[in-house]
Amino acid sequence: MKSAVLNSVSDSIRNHVTEVYLKPAIRKGERTFTVNVGAVHKALGLTNRVPQVCAALESKKLLEENHLQVISKSGPPSGQSTTVTFTFEILPQERGRTVVANPLAELRGLAKDIFRKLGGGEAFIRNERSSFNDHDDKSN
Repeated sequence: MKSAVLNSVSDSIRNHVTEVYLKPAIRKGERTFTVNVGAVHKALGLTNRVPQVCAALESKKLLEENHLQVISKSGPPSGQSTTVTFTFEILPQERGRTVVANPLAELRGLAKDIFRKLGGGEAFIRNERSSFNDHDDKSN
């Protein structure tokens, strides 16, 4: 009997996150959103259920059903506090044959060939800094 109660609380937590955080983020065209454990705990009127809220926010069920990925989790080392905040990324979904992708993800690695030709990113930055410093020395 206790298990059924826990599942219904977890289900209500997941439903709350979907309705209050996920759906509005999708409507706004956002790719990420954050959820604070304390805010969910308070909104649902829960008492002493912080660990359950944390578990529900990291649950495979929430993540897979809503095509989400936790990209950061901030808070105390225990990870069990009302101050814990999760940042979720809304993952691309297939719609027919079209994949809705994060437009920024397509830019990843765009300049790697250019930096390779310039001796790597660190060498490029070192060169730019020395050129900048040389320019300042000549100005004085």
